[in-house]
Amino acid sequence: MKCPYCRGKRDKVVDSRSIRNNQGVRRRRECLKCHKRYTTYEYVEEVNIMVVKSDGRREPFDRQKILNGMMKACEKRPISLERLDNIVSKIESQLQNKFAKEVKSKTIGEMVMKSLRALDEIAYVRFASVYRQFRDISQFMRELKTFLK
Repeated sequence: MKCPYCRGKRDKVVDSRSIRNNQGVRRRRECLKCHKRYTTYEYVEEVNIMVVKSDGRREPFDRQKILNGMMKACEKRPISLERLDNIVSKIESQLQNKFAKEVKSKTIGEMVMKSLRALDEIAYVRFASVYRQFRDISQFMRELKTFLK
């Protein structure tokens, strides 16, 4: 680590703290040459997962897309954004652990539906109606009957 002030190569760590729910470390350092302090951040480098769409296209995993879909499904429901963010983090973590480089969008959709089903029935049905792309009321009713069983 080079000092940003004098480019000295020797320093000492004065303070370390976990940040972002233990996803990283913030370190206060002091240069042993000029004695100025500076901050560094360390994060685990995660493998970027590619999402394989139903038409075969590939695009980088985007947690914000999942969060946006869940927020729409949970609109006007008593569910906090923090809770949704935790669910998305859990899904993202599962994807990182189970899949090396690619995952089908269908797999992600099913994980979201499973999480919403356990969280809120109305949010689940809202998400399912968009995700499953119901073409008529009978398809929708079949999904509701499956859910009620």
